[in-house]
Amino acid sequence: MAHRRILALAPALWALLYAAAASAQTAISPTLGSASQALPPIQAAPAAAAAAANPYGLAALWAQGDPVARATLVILVLMSLASWYVLIRKLVAQGRMGVQGRDANEKFFKANTVRQGADTLEKGSPYRFIAESALEATRKHDGLIGQVDLNTWVAQSIERAVGTVHSRTQEGLAVLATVGSTAPFVGLFGTVWGIYNALVRIGASGAASIDKVAGPVGEALIMTAIGLAVAVPAVLGYNWLVRRNKVAMDTVRGFGSDLHTVLLAASARREAPAA
Repeated sequence: MAHRRILALAPALWALLYAAAASAQTAISPTLGSASQALPPIQAAPAAAAAAANPYGLAALWAQGDPVARATLVILVLMSLASWYVLIRKLVAQGRMGVQGRDANEKFFKANTVRQGADTLEKGSPYRFIAESALEATRKHDGLIGQVDLNTWVAQSIERAVGTVHSRTQEGLAVLATVGSTAPFVGLFGTVWGIYNALVRIGASGAASIDKVAGPVGEALIMTAIGLAVAVPAVLGYNWLVRRNKVAMDTVRGFGSDLHTVLLAASARREAPAA
């Protein structure tokens, strides 16, 4: 009997629970609605705000900088362009010189005479210049020069020609050395000038606020960074080119030594019938 009474009361209990839940939802809904109206909608930051212009970047440095700061920046840019021009130009010249050296070793010593071997070399090649200088020395071995031993005279002529080639390979390296040694100091000058402007603005405003200090200090840091960015490639390029020049000149000196031997042998063959 008790079990039947509980089953009979179950629908009534479910009805009471449903009514209580409905009333609670009605009471909470206005509160949630007012809260949702009070809170602003969450939106992603616009791309324009993320990509806002940096007030202390390079553009601001050029726009707000004084003539001294602009002149310093222009000097650093010119130094960078000069160093990269010399670096690329010397790399191309060294590559061409390496190709000419391989051609000289393959073609020159296969000719019947030194004159024919020199004609096989490319015009403007340092190897042809050395061969022409050696041939000219053998033709001019007369008069007072004829009193000098042919071996000594030809060796001296080839050595002078090799020295001329070495001087030509060194052209432009002084620019890289100068840029590498002076660019940091130019950037340091920009740093000192930027700090000076910062102190002037602080003194004029009477308060060391961040907006009075950040701009000039940012300019100073940018100048230092640019000076280092100009100097480091110049120093690395200088050391690299000097190393490549040493390898190329070893090949040139070897060619000159072989040419000296060939000329002495040819001279000995010409003098043998007369003897």
